[in-house]
Amino acid sequence: MFHAAIARPVVVTVGILILCLMGVLAVFQVPVQMIPDIEARVLTVDTRWPGATPQDVEKEIIIEQEEYLRRIPGLERITSRASTSRAEIELEFPLGVDMNEVLILVNNALSQVPGYPENVDEPRINTSSVSDNPFMFFSVQPLPGNPRQIDIRTQQDFVEDHVRTRLEQVPGVSDVGVTGGGERQIRILVDPSKLAERDLRLIDVRNAIRERNRDVSGGDVNSGKRRYLLRTVGRFETLDDMRRLVIERRGESLIRLADVAEVEESYAEIRNYAYTRSNPMIGMRLRKEVGANVVEVKAGVLQAIDELNNGLLAERGLRLRLTSDDVVYVVEAVQVVWRNLLIGAVLATLTMFAFLRSPSATAIGAVGIPICTIAAFLGLLATGRTINVISLAGVAFAIGMTLDNNIVVLENIYRHLAMGKSRLKAALEGVTEVWPAVLASTLTTVFVFLPIVFIQDEAGQLYSDIAVAIAASIIMSLLVATMLVPTASGRLLKVPSMESQTGWLANKGTEVQAAIVKLVRWLLRSVTRRLCVVGGALATSVLILLFLTPAAEYLPEGEEAKVFGLMFAPPGYNIDTM
Repeated sequence: MFHAAIARPVVVTVGILILCLMGVLAVFQVPVQMIPDIEARVLTVDTRWPGATPQDVEKEIIIEQEEYLRRIPGLERITSRASTSRAEIELEFPLGVDMNEVLILVNNALSQVPGYPENVDEPRINTSSVSDNPFMFFSVQPLPGNPRQIDIRTQQDFVEDHVRTRLEQVPGVSDVGVTGGGERQIRILVDPSKLAERDLRLIDVRNAIRERNRDVSGGDVNSGKRRYLLRTVGRFETLDDMRRLVIERRGESLIRLADVAEVEESYAEIRNYAYTRSNPMIGMRLRKEVGANVVEVKAGVLQAIDELNNGLLAERGLRLRLTSDDVVYVVEAVQVVWRNLLIGAVLATLTMFAFLRSPSATAIGAVGIPICTIAAFLGLLATGRTINVISLAGVAFAIGMTLDNNIVVLENIYRHLAMGKSRLKAALEGVTEVWPAVLASTLTTVFVFLPIVFIQDEAGQLYSDIAVAIAASIIMSLLVATMLVPTASGRLLKVPSMESQTGWLANKGTEVQAAIVKLVRWLLRSVTRRLCVVGGALATSVLILLFLTPAAEYLPEGEEAKVFGLMFAPPGYNIDTM
């Protein structure tokens, strides 16, 4: 096998170039994020009951829903919160559970609830994870100077109907939240004295509005060859329709809504306020889909914003502005890791040159750095991972490891070449002798990181990207060391001249080598010394585990993911932001 590779350098070169091309394409295909996607295992049931007290919410909604939700198989923990006008139930499931199946089970459980009080909205179900926090924030404000004298708090319905809908159409955007305004509503101000004069109650007014504000189907009528559908139209179209509503008929007189109340168009009470630079605004926050490339999502969102600002919003006297952007931190973090990766590659090359003292050998060994780095992105793409600070850290860690195999093969080939053998023979015999050791070294390194991929909790999901990146790079380094390095050495490797072996750098290297050999011989002369070295290494490892490793058992259950998320979150980022 090695003879065939060394004898056919063109085939080896073309094969390596094809792998590099695939890796370059993978760089543009793998999504870019801050941290890896964490599997969602928390499901929230949100039920709204406008105007209800927390006590009523607990008795009428939460208790009823919990009766059926707690029967769901696999449920680990259920947490309920009752607040004014809102019931929230969090359902926590073990990692690895199929959330699509869980959603079906939760829907089935909620459908078994006998009924809800009047005016209760349909329960809304959503999933959440550490990586599901909003990543872009916007503000909707009037144009400078507010030429149309717009009260921005009254524009929430317009923003939800037009701006929110447009942004949710951008590929990669999963949800757009809107806050800071009031919803449009019709307000009926009943006069108690007028009700008392007519011997009416408030419930009579409410029942009349509810019963008559609807369209009723009356069936159909056959007339010859035609069939007519009957329909009674009663839904209110204007405020005047509501004012003319008949509350009660007494003989020939009619009591209308306008007789006992005032009807006006208004807005709901604003409970959440949003400001930017002391000016009121309507805030918007964007969440991305799982696995989406935040850089591409941002580009699509900014394009949609330009369309809205130049069209619909400009006509309305509004503008949409980006106020906060976590993508900036993502790009900066990725650039920092890339820069450190390049610095590490340069330092590794210089270190290799300092020990090999051969420009040709250094060039042959260093050629594996970009190839193995590119292979890491192939591994990320094949396993469905993303480019993030953790996966790039794994690529940076693997740089030094990928050179190990090349150095071992190069050194042995160089030894045979120094014995006076031809380049091709030295390359063949050199790689043949050491390839079992290189294979064993590669497999042991891969097997050390492989178990991380199978860890099911949040830590495993976070750090498995490192294992994938390092494993892909190390496996590629095996191919480079056993195929490319011998092929290149058989044609390019040169024995250093005597001048290069007697220079200052060579002399210092010889001195360091002699000192290391002397220390090793001194340690090997006595069994006691060897035991002291082994015991000292073990004691140091134990001390590191005891005093430098965080005690995860002291964290509340479910908080580990938040800790890991905050480690890589931008400044001021709130991991609990919904």
